[in-house]
Amino acid sequence: MAEFTVGDTDFLVDGRPVRLLSGALHYFRVHEAQWDHRLAMLRAMGLNCVETYVPWNLHEPEPGRYADAEALGRFLDAAHAAGLCAIVRPGPYICAEWENGGLPHWLTGRLGRRARTDDAEYLGHVERWFTRLLPQVVERQIGLGGPVIMVQVENEYGSYGSDQGYLRHLVELLQSCGVTVPLFTSDGPEDHMLTGGSVPGVLATANFGSGAREAFETLRRHRPTGPLMSMEFWCGWFDHWGGDHVVRDPADAAAALREILECGASVNIYMAHGGTNFAGWAGANRGGGALHMAELQPDVTSYDYDAPVDESGRPTEKFWLFREVLAQYGEGPLPEPPPAPARLGTPVRAELAEWAPLGDVLEVLGGPETETPVPPSFEELDVDRGLVRYRVDVPGPRQPYPLSLPGLRDRAVVYVDGVRAGVLNGENTVLEEPVAGPAAVELWVESLGRVNYGPRTGESKGITGGVLHERQYLHGVRARGLRLDAFEEAGAVAKVPFRAAGEWAPGLYRGAFEVSSPGDASLELPGWGRGFVWVNGFNLGRYWSVGPQRALYVPGPVLRAGTNEVWVLELESAGAPEGDGVGVGVGERVVRLS
Repeated sequence: MAEFTVGDTDFLVDGRPVRLLSGALHYFRVHEAQWDHRLAMLRAMGLNCVETYVPWNLHEPEPGRYADAEALGRFLDAAHAAGLCAIVRPGPYICAEWENGGLPHWLTGRLGRRARTDDAEYLGHVERWFTRLLPQVVERQIGLGGPVIMVQVENEYGSYGSDQGYLRHLVELLQSCGVTVPLFTSDGPEDHMLTGGSVPGVLATANFGSGAREAFETLRRHRPTGPLMSMEFWCGWFDHWGGDHVVRDPADAAAALREILECGASVNIYMAHGGTNFAGWAGANRGGGALHMAELQPDVTSYDYDAPVDESGRPTEKFWLFREVLAQYGEGPLPEPPPAPARLGTPVRAELAEWAPLGDVLEVLGGPETETPVPPSFEELDVDRGLVRYRVDVPGPRQPYPLSLPGLRDRAVVYVDGVRAGVLNGENTVLEEPVAGPAAVELWVESLGRVNYGPRTGESKGITGGVLHERQYLHGVRARGLRLDAFEEAGAVAKVPFRAAGEWAPGLYRGAFEVSSPGDASLELPGWGRGFVWVNGFNLGRYWSVGPQRALYVPGPVLRAGTNEVWVLELESAGAPEGDGVGVGVGERVVRLS
């Protein structure tokens, strides 16, 4: 069995210097049936290693209940079979533009800012999770013939906190669980980040997108010895709903990669293949510059990241330029890329002729309704991804006054006496038209993704500041949550009372389409507003007409020859369809796959 160690200047395998040429590929953002293809693409690009995070919230949806917690082990086996070493970054916090940075909503909802500190209750949950997770890492370490060569301690902690006791506790926990391969930390190449996030005796690495020489000079001031590594070389970036699509010039990215390698350093390309934020797991950021305290910026469903291997697994110009650079630093000739995944044989058009209003969907699939003096948060209602209907009465008679939602997180569609009255968000919290009493108010609030980075990570979702009519709080709030995973329970949607679709309105739409030759596809929703799409019960993620993303990626393994079913949960659409109108008639609800 081999031994992987950290020397004064190099990584070593059985005493022989090696350079790590790694690429990030998150198993949870790629359909499992496509793991082998994506890993083969990494090998063909010239990489000898793959890196992945582990999202705690995906695998422990409630304390002590686990969901597919063995997926990491299966992925590591696939990496080993592909001839790749593996770097594992188990968190407990991962950032990754992932919902809540990977921390469970039930954890941060209860603990708030005590998360990611040396807090006994928080660490108790971490210990339970790591005790469940880490055996599948430990038994696949390189010393036992497996692919795992390094494990990360937390993630970019210096961008968040300075609790050295917490970091030392994590080091001890990882080691007590049986991790014997080298541990490491990764932080931005700035003094305060390296000071806050590094641990004495643990390898420190740096994350950046350019300026390798300057970054490594900063790292060397803190760590005079040890191999240099860019644990995240940002070769692209991610997109926000309502923003511009972000790209990076391939030649510029290749030059930055070459600079890292010319420094004698190892590298982890972030992302080598980005994948997709299926099932509403995309996170969010806060604007406002370095402090990240301003407006909410939800991340789009695609995590393509302008990576060298695109969202559908195909090589880009960046792939070929990176391959040319990496070939000069690897060992032996590079394999050719595997055949491209099959595409959908014939474009299809599906009309979703059945519909159920949101209220009926909530009645069948929602949780219990609660009544409290003030609006409960999503966390108090145990809603991780999904929406909440809040209902409150305006007493009367009284003259029209402004109705506002101070502390609103995300987006609320407001109805007064059953009539849509407007859409509010965290920056626009006051209805345009005043509301007279008596009146019945409904507020449908959707979580657009919990913040995954910065000081507002872990903040609660929903209406956090109450419902105000002029300066008066409206008390006696009824609230009911609708979780996205409720749609995926066997037979659940079949219980929804569908009817023929009439005018465009929020609700759940259902239709079917025929496929003769399954394969990867793009799904377009001309005229739809905002919501989620399922194909054959698989949640493709959020769509939103504000862009920049205009189509959802459909993995080929989701489709089947013959009849396929599609559901669209539309949360905001009203009136005639928008867009180019191609193939869409008045009153039709159409999706297109090609």
